[in-house]
Amino acid sequence: MAEDSSTSFDGKTFAAALPTRPGVYLMRDGDGSVLYIGKARNLRKRVASYFDARPKIDRIMRMIARISDIELSLTRTEGEALLLENEWIKSLKPRYNILLRDDKSYPWIALSSSHEFPRIAFHRGARDKSQTYFGPYPSAGSVRHSINLIQKLFRIRNCEDSYFSHRNRPCLQYQIRRCTAPCVGFVSTDDYALQVDDAKLFLQGKSQKVLTRLIARMEQAAHAQEYESAAMFRDQINSLKQMQAQQFVSTGQGDIDFLALAQEQGKSCVQLVSIRGGRNLGQRSHFPSQAEGRDAIDVMEAFLGQYYRQRQAPPQLVISHSVENLELLSSVFTEQAGRKVSIQAHPRGGRRKMLELASGNARQALQMRLASRANMASQFETLQNLLNLEGIPESVDCFDISHTAGNQTVGSCVVFDVNGPDKSRYRRYKLKGITPGDDYAAIQQVLTRRYGRIQAEDGSLPDLILIDGGKGQLKLAQEVLSEFGLSGIPIMGVAKGRARKAGYEEWVLPQPARSFRPGPESPASHLVQQIRDEAHRFAITGHRGRRQKAATRSTLEKIPGIGPKRRRSLLNHFGGLQGVNKAGIEELSSVPGINQLLAEEIFRALH
Repeated sequence: MAEDSSTSFDGKTFAAALPTRPGVYLMRDGDGSVLYIGKARNLRKRVASYFDARPKIDRIMRMIARISDIELSLTRTEGEALLLENEWIKSLKPRYNILLRDDKSYPWIALSSSHEFPRIAFHRGARDKSQTYFGPYPSAGSVRHSINLIQKLFRIRNCEDSYFSHRNRPCLQYQIRRCTAPCVGFVSTDDYALQVDDAKLFLQGKSQKVLTRLIARMEQAAHAQEYESAAMFRDQINSLKQMQAQQFVSTGQGDIDFLALAQEQGKSCVQLVSIRGGRNLGQRSHFPSQAEGRDAIDVMEAFLGQYYRQRQAPPQLVISHSVENLELLSSVFTEQAGRKVSIQAHPRGGRRKMLELASGNARQALQMRLASRANMASQFETLQNLLNLEGIPESVDCFDISHTAGNQTVGSCVVFDVNGPDKSRYRRYKLKGITPGDDYAAIQQVLTRRYGRIQAEDGSLPDLILIDGGKGQLKLAQEVLSEFGLSGIPIMGVAKGRARKAGYEEWVLPQPARSFRPGPESPASHLVQQIRDEAHRFAITGHRGRRQKAATRSTLEKIPGIGPKRRRSLLNHFGGLQGVNKAGIEELSSVPGINQLLAEEIFRALH
């Protein structure tokens, strides 16, 4: 949309009528789109500052020129305003706010508290009250590393309950000393509960208390001349001491987050390092968007407010750049956590060294990202020149089809821009009503559904469309685009070529009709190959999911008298189709809803 330099909105008059109370203001343009969300201790003073005569940077002037309306929400305190501001930023994603878009749910470690023999597992998403959670962790890798440590030190099971309930002999985890095999009664409930208690203390950062417990048990076992048990405790103690030596950090015991900010070429990176119980759980790089032209203090404050909106802050936060509302943020985080949360901006000693390390990692991550973006921008420019496009394509859609012998056909669409893949705009399509193996009909259905919906919802159209296929698929795609009045969008087919080697693909263009091979030396070839491979990966992942689901259910679905309810009972009772296959007639008939005759029918069908 073109930006209008004039506006009928009288900001000065509007601001003069505002109360002097704290609250949140929301600015909209003429189309009703949200431009900016801000908080204020004094709404009248803050809003009026946008419309006074003082000079402002170009970005703010462009935003002010588009303001058509301002909405308000009064709050009792400035702390409430901060929470509401971040809530609205999270849900509405205003164009002119600093946004933390890298905000997928963080992983946790889960312990199944309701089971007699709790299991330890990786968890991401909504939390269940029947389980105990530890975290969140910075990355999936740090969770898996911690689970591996727990199994090695305390031998807690990680198998599914359905698998656990149908074991008649120990699995490989027992053989490699990662589990005490409670599934076959090799450990008592009380002894296993002690293992779980030790694991909980360890995850809470109380490893020294665990060490004291283990030493006491080792001495008790040695006194009772139970030397095998004493040796087992000795090995646990040595492993725990070794782990403590590897994980020790100079900050000492405690829960601390270190946040270091780096800025370069208008981009920002916040490096988060999480310390829990004196153990370094890992780090993660965040790249806030809409941060161009913002100083480090604004970016850090926006990150803190948005990041800890739904996550409980640890007792201590150490940041590389002090923020204006340090006390306000500290009080809000304290209220959310139910305990004191302090924020330190100028640490000394060991904390300073840790923060310097995080700052170095932030600079390195930002430089790598800038180099990657610069390389991709060069690739897009080369692609523009090769295809004789009017401008550099800001958005590219790529389509692929995946199936096995025509079954469980899945179509995919991935979207790339100059910043790389835009996964929020990826789409996967389950295709029905087509002849198995008919890739032409599959492409037609995917394109029809994709651009039919975009037009119905006034979505954004791509600047270039890539089709994984040759002249046939390209011709059909052109027909679909013509039906929607989108024949002006450049389109290209990417055929594998005779050698079927990466980098030697044949590019097929319709207008004028021609084909050529840029070769593996061309930067544009690397770009197209990356986009096509991503479309293929996205399609085949969906196809494999459908195929696995069909393989699990199709055998039972073909048996007369087995509906969804009985099929679910069988799979739950035996822990999957493999368990059903191994079951005898008597075992099958013991399942609720399965009588002797039906059990015989199931057995005959499976064997």
